[in-house]
Amino acid sequence: MPRFSVIVPAYKVQAYLQESLDSVLTQSYPDLELIAVDDASPDACGSIIDEYAARDPRVTSVHLAHNLGLGPARNAGLARATGDYLLFLDGDDTLAPGALQAITDRLKATGSPDVLVYDYARTFWTGELVRDRLSNRLSEEGPASFRLADRPALLGMLMVVWNKAYRREYAEREGLSFPPGFYEDTPWTYPALLAAESVAVLDRVCVHYRQRRTGSILTTTSRRHLDVFDQYDRVFGYLAGRPELERWRPTVHRRMAEHFCALYADPRRLPRTSRAEFFARASALLRRYRTPGGGGALPLSLSRTDRVRHTLMRLGARRAYRLLSVLRSAGLAAGRGTSALGRGLRETWLRLHYRVQRLLPLRPELAVFSAYWHGGYACNPAAVEAKLRELAPRMRTAWICDPAHASTLPRETVALRPGSAAYWSALARATYLVTNVNFDRALVKRPGQILVQTQHGTPLKRVGLDLQDRPAATPTTDFAGLLRGADQWDYLLSANRHSTLVWEKAVPSSYTTLEYGYPRNDVFHRAGQTDVLELRERLGIPPGSTAILYAPTHRDYRRSRPDHLDFERVLRDLGPRFTLLTRTHLTYADSGRPPQAHPRLVDVSAYPSVEELCLASDALVTDYSSLMFDYAALDRPIVIHADDWEAYEAARGTYFDLRACPPGAIARTEDELVDIFATGHWQGSRSAQLRAAFRSRFCSYDDGHAAERVVRRVFLGQAVPVPAVVPLEERRPAPAAPSAVPEPTPAHLTAGRLTF
Repeated sequence: MPRFSVIVPAYKVQAYLQESLDSVLTQSYPDLELIAVDDASPDACGSIIDEYAARDPRVTSVHLAHNLGLGPARNAGLARATGDYLLFLDGDDTLAPGALQAITDRLKATGSPDVLVYDYARTFWTGELVRDRLSNRLSEEGPASFRLADRPALLGMLMVVWNKAYRREYAEREGLSFPPGFYEDTPWTYPALLAAESVAVLDRVCVHYRQRRTGSILTTTSRRHLDVFDQYDRVFGYLAGRPELERWRPTVHRRMAEHFCALYADPRRLPRTSRAEFFARASALLRRYRTPGGGGALPLSLSRTDRVRHTLMRLGARRAYRLLSVLRSAGLAAGRGTSALGRGLRETWLRLHYRVQRLLPLRPELAVFSAYWHGGYACNPAAVEAKLRELAPRMRTAWICDPAHASTLPRETVALRPGSAAYWSALARATYLVTNVNFDRALVKRPGQILVQTQHGTPLKRVGLDLQDRPAATPTTDFAGLLRGADQWDYLLSANRHSTLVWEKAVPSSYTTLEYGYPRNDVFHRAGQTDVLELRERLGIPPGSTAILYAPTHRDYRRSRPDHLDFERVLRDLGPRFTLLTRTHLTYADSGRPPQAHPRLVDVSAYPSVEELCLASDALVTDYSSLMFDYAALDRPIVIHADDWEAYEAARGTYFDLRACPPGAIARTEDELVDIFATGHWQGSRSAQLRAAFRSRFCSYDDGHAAERVVRRVFLGQAVPVPAVVPLEERRPAPAAPSAVPEPTPAHLTAGRLTF
């Protein structure tokens, strides 16, 4: 029999569940069982739980057939618990390191009480960690264990189930269980504390309570918040059946009033249409369970204003209650300033124009696209735009780009110059908005508009809120602005589960994640060898030459472009069989430094399509660039040249150690890189094995149909992803060029960019 049964329900917490389960299984005190309950979660929670159960015998995996809610999910875990003590942990929260050892030590020191209360700290998405402000009530001075009547102030703390350990025999004897609905902790926690023969406290933070921006009960607007009335009915029903506990009725009544007022004051929870009903039902419950003249066991520590609010709510005086709330907030509003002045007549006129355009009806057949901060026709948005015109020819598309990139656009789409009247008209009236970065910060997303964030790479390096502790990487990052932009997203496109889990945690908001693969990689499965040969001819790659695409990423810890390779030396040592295509990261586009002159060195930094460069090359050399994940879908050799791993990790940080699971051979120095190609290791069996494992992990959806799945879901309203994903072993990406003279240029290839 284990010492602890830790019950973890999970529903739509895939971005946090692994961290939660790891926090339990990595505890220094190992005598536990972890019962993880998949509450029919529509995301990857179920498979994550199964993965943990498969590799750790302490984990029990429970799957519910239907979504029942937090209470019934916990009950399902309770039914399988065998430990001496029960602990509950929500799937997005974590146990603090050493928590179980501290809890078991305290249980021994206090004589195995019925309930042990310990502390928690709120962990905010900003990275801030704040301990409960009432932690002083957990002082361990005095008797080791006691009855609640000796320390009634404990009832003034947060009444949740997960900051306490419960002796299982006690919980079973009392028949404790969780009801359905929101606020399910209430009918468990009050009876558990009130009926306990012995209670003890632990003055230590044992739980990190995650404060999510979206997705939690506290940030969900729903009529289900009215469930709170049924929960308190259950509490008072329990008290009515236990005459010896009747003296607690006034105290519970006061806590109930505090709860109702706090809930009513939170604008995020109750729909406007439900507020009057909530107030009326709160008033009825406060009158029904009031004990006239009852002071209660809990010392009264309310302000005069709070006492008045409780009284007004009990009397049903909603107008007087609202007036009191307005008077309290009036002082805060007095200090607010007016909006900033315009920066000129033209800008003022454009803002007015944009406001007028937003009053006009949306155009259901207009979609606006952009990529790379007003760059040309590229990346995932370009692939989606092309597929949209193919599958829905009625749609009209427009592309936001600087005039310098207008030549990259297909003739069928309209160019929009950033900041122009046409630009603002399109943003105001287009039903669909698609980008791989962010739209203008002045964008006011209208009801009915659908914004698709495609992203532009699988994250190896840290992103979003995970950069808050990396000042060298983000000296000017506007995290609040980042989150405001994310709050406008309806859909976020993900290439793989790794990306899904990273984005949902690093940029938390209420968008829907489409784990469909990256549309920009579809071309790898549509192009043929003839297309590859034509591309190589256009780029000037000699027939029979091995073309290496060298594409390093930028360095946050450096302002100038770093030189990681001596190109002339590398080409000299490799010999005439190799050609090097070098692509500078776009952040160094204006560095003004020309590449070294060499007949077998081709600067492709300005080439508009990185996907075509991938098709033309025989191998990729990169460092920490997300391009490796895309290139792996092409199933061609990849070599990692990481000569500054420690500095990069310290400045930017990564989500996993690339050296532990690389997509191919790794070179720490220029000599090692030359040796890898000179000896053939770059395309050897070990390289192929590493690439296969990497593809299996990160390329599960890149099968050539990602753009179609996006178009059918977002634009055509098909809920089920179509077409189905082609299994990895059945895919046939474009083959590399043979060591032979290329075939004649095919007729379907234009003098410009490829049109696959």
